[in-house]
Amino acid sequence: MNLSISQRAGVIVIGLLVLASFIILVLKNIYPGGQWEGLLQRLKSWWIMASIFFIALVSNRIVSIIFFGFISFWAFKEYITILDTRRADHRALFWAFLTIPIQYFWIAIHWYGMFIIFIPVYMFLFLPIRQVLAKETTGFLSSTSKIQWGLMAFVFGLSHMAYLLNMPNAAASQSNGQSLLLFLVILTELNDIFQFIWGKTLGHKKIVPTVSPNKTWAGFIGGVLTTVLVSIFFKFLTPFDMKATLIISFVIAVSGFCGDVVMSAVKRDAGVKDFSDLIPGHGGMLDRMDSLCYTAPLFFHIVRYFYY
Repeated sequence: MNLSISQRAGVIVIGLLVLASFIILVLKNIYPGGQWEGLLQRLKSWWIMASIFFIALVSNRIVSIIFFGFISFWAFKEYITILDTRRADHRALFWAFLTIPIQYFWIAIHWYGMFIIFIPVYMFLFLPIRQVLAKETTGFLSSTSKIQWGLMAFVFGLSHMAYLLNMPNAAASQSNGQSLLLFLVILTELNDIFQFIWGKTLGHKKIVPTVSPNKTWAGFIGGVLTTVLVSIFFKFLTPFDMKATLIISFVIAVSGFCGDVVMSAVKRDAGVKDFSDLIPGHGGMLDRMDSLCYTAPLFFHIVRYFYY
């Protein structure tokens, strides 16, 4: 039976998740204790997320773009919910949320030029003017900055996943935008799991204890190296040669860690443990998409520059 490139990736991911679940259950029986519960919850959440992603990707392109638009909407909503906003911010927030369908409309019609400047240029200039019209200067800079940053991270950053779907078939390769998106998401999330495993088993020395006490040097280095090695099994999803696969997977692993700790800092500043309780046992949508806010734009622009 001939499987498509996406179906082969799905089989590998499911196999890895089954293997990881089995190993953790065995370790939990050998070394009883609560240290494995966090990882089991994390794996359960990735079973859910993997299923959702694959359902979205087997749909047609417009349905998939709408799906990623909803992810941006929900992530931005979770972020805004934890902020201490002013009454004067409500009109600006209306326009900020309206930005989401407009941004994804540019993706749907393949208008790359507007996709790449709409939020960083036009909304960057427009939203402060809308804030000025509210005639409230107290807290102006703080509120405007928070809304702008949220749009850049959770709408502009995550929307790069959707624009990957517009990439044509790569020359001399079976890869396309869909397979590139799978490569990005799979490695980003495996990196999250690998860093957690290495950190729990060998981690002692903290990297940024005041921001994310669970992040250790062993977890970071072990996660990055394991992600780079595992990327070889997913090379068939891309037009990359072996050297490029290793370099790009290294970028994904390091930037995924950076996205994770940045979002941890945001939550600590807001005084919350999770962005929401959408996913039972492991926070909200944004708690699972935080690394992709960093990996998606970096991966997209590397691929577009060197391969398209």
